[in-house]
Amino acid sequence: MAANKKPSRKKAEEAVRTLLCWAGDDPGREGLQDTPKRVVSAYEEYFSGYNDDPVDILKRTFTETEDYDEMVVLRDIRFESHCEHHLAPIIGKAHVAYLPDCRIVGISKLVRVVEIYAKRLQVQERMTAQIANTIQDVLKPKGVAVVVDAAHQCMTMRGVRKPGVSMITSHMLGGFRTNTATRREFLAMIGAPEGIHTPNA
Repeated sequence: MAANKKPSRKKAEEAVRTLLCWAGDDPGREGLQDTPKRVVSAYEEYFSGYNDDPVDILKRTFTETEDYDEMVVLRDIRFESHCEHHLAPIIGKAHVAYLPDCRIVGISKLVRVVEIYAKRLQVQERMTAQIANTIQDVLKPKGVAVVVDAAHQCMTMRGVRKPGVSMITSHMLGGFRTNTATRREFLAMIGAPEGIHTPNA
């Protein structure tokens, strides 16, 4: 979208009317008259992550840590995203950890990074890596770990129609990748299976 001019709100609403017609309904009937406006407003919320820069969110850090160097873990960060292939919801939880190296960041900033990437059209594998890589690039910690566990409505509501299935992805950097004990400690903290990620050291 960066290379293209964003369509007007009027054009976006007209696109919704076209889809309503294609689905077989009448966008002019009473119950659907305001639907295009509502859908466009909802899209502004669903995809608000395109308006924010996760790097800027992480830039404000703190150095008064009293030499704290143990892992910082945030569990169960609930998110809603959308699959870029079918525009269907992806609903799940992210677990994020890092090993500070002189600098720490407010924990709400880590949640915001998850939210920013979730509020874009996504595939879960890419989103997992984006969260981890951004934290690593900006904070320069000794390691970063991200695990995402989510259900994909593009699979539960259509296609193979298998409700109750979740997808788990992980991305480990630094000490979490090279140190088995550190990785195990993190996985134990979030209640994940020990063998979820066993990269080569």
